[in-house]
Amino acid sequence: MSRLTVRIDFDEQRAIGPGKIKLLELIDRHGSISEAGRQMGMSYRRAWLLVDNLNRCFRAPVVTSQAGGQHGGGASLTEFGYAVVEHYRAVESAAHTAGAAHIEALAAALADHPNMPPRSRGRRTRRPAAGTG
Repeated sequence: MSRLTVRIDFDEQRAIGPGKIKLLELIDRHGSISEAGRQMGMSYRRAWLLVDNLNRCFRAPVVTSQAGGQHGGGASLTEFGYAVVEHYRAVESAAHTAGAAHIEALAAALADHPNMPPRSRGRRTRRPAAGTG
């Protein structure tokens, strides 16, 4: 099954793609950066660094968090964070719609075997040294 993955590169250091969007959606669902990270198989530190990167990318933060303590910590999307997810999903949906026929055509042209070995680059033959042949 073919799929289209959308990644938006704003510049060399700022980008947003399916992983960061999924992380935001999981933070919204679980109210926790650490739980969202666990759900994605990543450490809290990795999840926190991705959130920090997103918060620094835009003029407004996408996630707000509360430190742990007597009432426990937590994290939630800001209003702008919801807008980022919504805009990304809209771009993704438009790309899927616009590219569906082309993706189908490319998929129909694929080789039958999904685990094809890499193409050989051709073997170099060794030439005998001068005077030995």
